[in-house]
Amino acid sequence: MSTDPVAADRVPVVVFACRANGGRSVASRLLAEHYAGGRVVALSAGTTPGDRVHPEVARVLEELGLDTSRESPRLLTAEMIAASDLAVTQGCGETCPYVPGARYRDWPLDDPKGQDEATVRRIVADIDARVRDLLVELVPDLELPPSLLARG
Repeated sequence: MSTDPVAADRVPVVVFACRANGGRSVASRLLAEHYAGGRVVALSAGTTPGDRVHPEVARVLEELGLDTSRESPRLLTAEMIAASDLAVTQGCGETCPYVPGARYRDWPLDDPKGQDEATVRRIVADIDARVRDLLVELVPDLELPPSLLARG
């Protein structure tokens, strides 16, 4: 039953969680919101939130046309997970709150913090592909726009 799409009459909520909420989870949230066009609510949070989005991640996302200026790291709570249809963990490991009955999925992603531009781009491309697959799973009739990474 864990692979069933969310009921067609409601908008699914996904929380993307990593450690600092400054890289992976922010990229996931912004990409999900871009591609979903309002058909999915995407949240991001971290188990030990930092003070800002990692600048190397912000640069790559901004180059793709995604605005990171309103992103501010926030603490992941059990309440956020309980209110979501799915929690996607990305390197927060055992520090992510466990909520009985909540749906979790782990994406083993490299941490982009402090990495060179090519590495950050590779990580964002991995996230992009995973987000696109997830959105089609959650909203089967969603017509995805072309990938931001496919631009010439």
